[in-house]
This record gives sequence, structure tokens and C-alpha cells, in this order.
Amino acid sequence: MVSSVSHSCRVPPSRPESHLQIGCSGCPSALPSGRGARRSLSGGAARRLPSGVSQAGTAAGMGRRGGAPWALELAVLVTSACLAGVCGDEFSVLRSPQSVVFRDGSWPIPGERIPDVAALSMGFSVEDDLSWPGLAVGDLFHRPRATVLVTVKGVDKLALPVKGISYPIENAVPFSLDSVANAIHTLFSEETPVVLQLAPSEERVYMVGKANSVFEDLSVTLRQLRNRLFQDNSILSSLPLNSLSRNNEVDLLFLSELQVLHDIASLLSRHKHLAKDHSPDLYSLELAGLEEVGKRYGEDSQQFKDASQILVDSLQKFADEMFNLYSGNAVVEVVAVKAFNSPLMRKTRSILQSSQSETENPYNLAYPYNYNYSVIFNIILWMMIGLALAVIVISYNLWNMDPGYDSIIYRMTNQKIRMD
Repeated sequence: MVSSVSHSCRVPPSRPESHLQIGCSGCPSALPSGRGARRSLSGGAARRLPSGVSQAGTAAGMGRRGGAPWALELAVLVTSACLAGVCGDEFSVLRSPQSVVFRDGSWPIPGERIPDVAALSMGFSVEDDLSWPGLAVGDLFHRPRATVLVTVKGVDKLALPVKGISYPIENAVPFSLDSVANAIHTLFSEETPVVLQLAPSEERVYMVGKANSVFEDLSVTLRQLRNRLFQDNSILSSLPLNSLSRNNEVDLLFLSELQVLHDIASLLSRHKHLAKDHSPDLYSLELAGLEEVGKRYGEDSQQFKDASQILVDSLQKFADEMFNLYSGNAVVEVVAVKAFNSPLMRKTRSILQSSQSETENPYNLAYPYNYNYSVIFNIILWMMIGLALAVIVISYNLWNMDPGYDSIIYRMTNQKIRMD
């Protein structure tokens, strides 16, 4: 933290009061001057400016006498303002094993690189290098058995417990863990991986591997979710609703998503052997019930506050249950997003693409190499060099071999036949 440095300067009292405008892309802000300006730019001790003296004048005086500390304070303020304006959403790590190291800090993570963080934490490679310092290099030989990522829409920050680690999200765009799911399905197709991607409010579900048998009884449609809530063993019997109502469709949608969290942990506990195998598992959940509660009642309403607290408690309980099911070898992450900046655009292939691609490459140029080319090239190169050296060394030793000191194989075959 940059300390506040006071300087004495004289400014003519006739100079009118003004505002010091400090802005950046996506986060314009203005600092009032005059009598109301009582805090330093770094947020330190209060300083009273005399009447008629503007901060613009004070800045001019500080530029003449020690402008470097003031410029440093200004840079810190601009950086914090930018992070507050652009990086409003949050990426939190609730539980993680010792083999995955997340560093404490406020480094913003790009929204489109969240799947890469999940892939790297599980030991998979990514196409583009991730220069985010929040994820450190952990134990390469002990990777987590599962990654659980819960996306909460409608709120930019949740009152999660202090023991977790949170990072601001920069440019929160929609993301998908399809690349991680495809990597698990490709590398561990002959084993028993569990891959579950679920968005209850959109009735969207994707299961791979043993997930089809484990979560066969999981409610995925809106009608199934509503019927599940009014069963005897639902969360309504033990969950304090406070200001929420059982007769409101919006409240029931929010509560049904919490029921899904409870059912996932409950169904997985019946198949604990899948949590102890060597294939990694992936769980990606998207919850939009809190967003609907905010639209229905308002973000300042008591219903939204109660729903937020209930969601935090349910997420923490779900994280502890999943972490314990995998014997402390699972990563549980939460992404809180107020609203995505742009809709998710999935790449599709057009029927006319084959004919269009022929006209786009009239010179018959070679296709660009992918990121695996250097790996394959080095494996083949050094293997050929090693084999060539091995053939040379073996041939030299065979050519210069001394028959008198030969191996036992040649000595046993050269025995003289005894004649009696």
C-alpha cells in the first residue's frame, strides 16, 4: 500500500474549484475537490484542503515539489478504479488439494481462460500458454481426481468463507468446459471417468462415462425438479426459507437448483469406488435461480438477500461433501457473474465450407502446424539420434571384440571333443 505523502504548496485563492477526472476504459470516475476532498489519493489519512484550493491546484504544486510520490498514488488509484469497473465478477476456489497451488493475490483472470485454469489444474495441456500468476506449478505426479466448477449468474460476488481464495474476473464472457470434457473422454475412454455438465434452468445436460449410470435418477427437467422438491426427502424439510415462498415459481426454481446440488453429492456417495479410481472426473454446473430472484424481487429486497445467504451455505456444504468424497483430492471452484458481456457462440461447420475453403487457398499453401508439432518433432529427432549412436557403438564393439575375452556363449560352443 502506498502511503500518503503531504506536501505544502501555495496556490492563488482566486483559482476556481475543479474536479480531478480520473478514468479508464469501462470505469470512468471523478474525484471531487474543494471542501469535500478529505482523503488522499491512496486512501490514507484525511487531509483537509483550504477553501478555494482545488485538487488540480494541489496536483500542480506537488508536480513542482515531489511529483513522483503523487504520480505513484495516482497510478495506484487508476489501477484500483479499473479493476473495480472492469473486473467486477469473481472467481473463487473453495477447496483444493495440496498438489494444486493457488496463490493469494488480486490478479485478474480473463473470463475466456477459466477453462484453461481447470485444464491445467487437472494436468492437461492447453493450446495457448497461461501467464496468469494465480495458479502455481504444483505436484506434477499427483493431480486431482475431480474438478467441480459452479457458475452462479446474477451476482458479481458472494459472501464466501474467508478460507477460500478469490480473484477478480476480467472481461466475463461465456465459457464452456467442453475442451476439458473432450480431453478426459479421449485420454480415459477405456476407464471409468465421470463427466457431468448441467444447467437446470435451461434443461441442458451432458454426461460422459459412468455419469449416465450414477446420475440416472437425477432430475434434469423443470417438471422433474418441481416434483423432486415436494418429495419427502427434499431440502424443503430442512432448509430455512425465511422470506422465500414455496408457492412462487421463481423461488421454486432457485430451490430446485439447490436440490440438484444435494442430489449430486447424495448419488455420488452411493458409488464411492468411482471417486477412488485413476481417471479424473469433471462436474460443471450453471445456476441461474438467483438471477431470477433478483429480477423478480429486486437486488435490494429481503428475498434476494436470503437467497444469497442460502446459496452460499449450500455451496459450502456441497464443496465439503464433494471434497470429502474424493478424499481431499478435488478442486471446487465457484464463478460469480453478474451478467456475461456477450452470448456464447459455438463454432459450427457450414455445408458450403468445403467449397469455400478451396477458393480461399488458390496457391495450395500448406496448413499451419498445431501446438503438438514441436513435441512430436523432438520425440522423433532424439529417438533417431539415439538409435544411430547405439548402432555405431554396438558395431564398433563387435568389430574390435577380442575372442580370448569373449562371452560365455562363444566359449561354450568352442569346446574340443574328448576322444577316449
